[in-house]
Amino acid sequence: MYKLDLPVDLDEAAVLQRRRNAEQQRQSRVFDARVRTIGVDKAALDAQVHDKKIQKEIETEHQEAFDTLMVQNDQILCLLDQRQKDDIHNLNRAIEEFRLQFQKKEDRREYDLYDPLTLKKDLPPRLSDDDPRCTVSGVQRLMGEDLMERNRKREQQEQLREWSLQQQQEWAKALEDKKFTESLYDKMRIELDKKALELQKMEEQARREINIFTKEFNRAQAEESLQRKKLEKQLQEEDNSVEITNNMEGDLLSEDPAQATSAFGPHRVVTDRWKGMTPEQLKEVIDVQQRQIQEKMRLEEEERQRQAEWDRKRVQEARAMVLMERQQKRQERELRKAQDHINMELAQAHKAQKNYLNQEVFSNTPTDQYFEQFNTTSR
Repeated sequence: MYKLDLPVDLDEAAVLQRRRNAEQQRQSRVFDARVRTIGVDKAALDAQVHDKKIQKEIETEHQEAFDTLMVQNDQILCLLDQRQKDDIHNLNRAIEEFRLQFQKKEDRREYDLYDPLTLKKDLPPRLSDDDPRCTVSGVQRLMGEDLMERNRKREQQEQLREWSLQQQQEWAKALEDKKFTESLYDKMRIELDKKALELQKMEEQARREINIFTKEFNRAQAEESLQRKKLEKQLQEEDNSVEITNNMEGDLLSEDPAQATSAFGPHRVVTDRWKGMTPEQLKEVIDVQQRQIQEKMRLEEEERQRQAEWDRKRVQEARAMVLMERQQKRQERELRKAQDHINMELAQAHKAQKNYLNQEVFSNTPTDQYFEQFNTTSR
């Protein structure tokens, strides 16, 4: 007998089918994104929420019925309370009316002891110092008491009024004296102003007289100065004419060079009589100037040669700097070429390593079948 011909065990088949159904339900719950995110049994929670709503509605109905009953009881209590208050009020009013009609305080036997108008009805303890009721044993009259206080206060007020009137009169008199003093001060000030005006007029008159005298004196001084200037001008003209005559006739304007010779030696001259240099002196001066010109040209030539030497040195130094810069640039190009060669070798090595990793190490690329084997069961 082959294996396929064996009888089927119904119980075991039922168990396997139940397990398959449970696994499918579990997978539907696990693979469902919303259920997996919540992480709880949503159906059971919904049932609990529904039961709580029903329970809350039942409690709400019970609470409303209880509240209605409480309102009715409160209304009944309010009515009973108001009825009790009305009964107490009526009873108190009846008691008050009975007391006012049949139990007056004036009809009591002890009313004279606590009558509030007793003091108003009774006489004062004493009427005066000679009241016969003021006995020694009654202690109604003591030493130092003053029954004439009202009269004394009235007299004091009269005295204060007299003092006030007297003070007002004194103030009025002081004000009148002040006004009289001010009027005297004003009169004195007016008199002083009049005297000041008179003094000012006298001063102006004296100033005018002094100005007139000063003008006359200045006029006389001006005339005297004018006469003196005329006399001085006349004397100066005479002196000038004499000086011109002397200069024209003297040695100053003559052409004799001997008169410029100084008494201190032949090498010195009298400057105010010097008539100019001799031809020998002029030749000597020109020779000296020629020698100075030649010396200056020699110095300029030496300076030019020195400057040319400096320019030549600067050109040589600049040429040496250019050669050094070219040598430095040549060395930099060689260093750059060496660096580029090294970088190229590194790039080739990096590329070979990458190809090795992609072709040899990571050659087994995962397919879609590799990723589909996950999440196939709920366990």
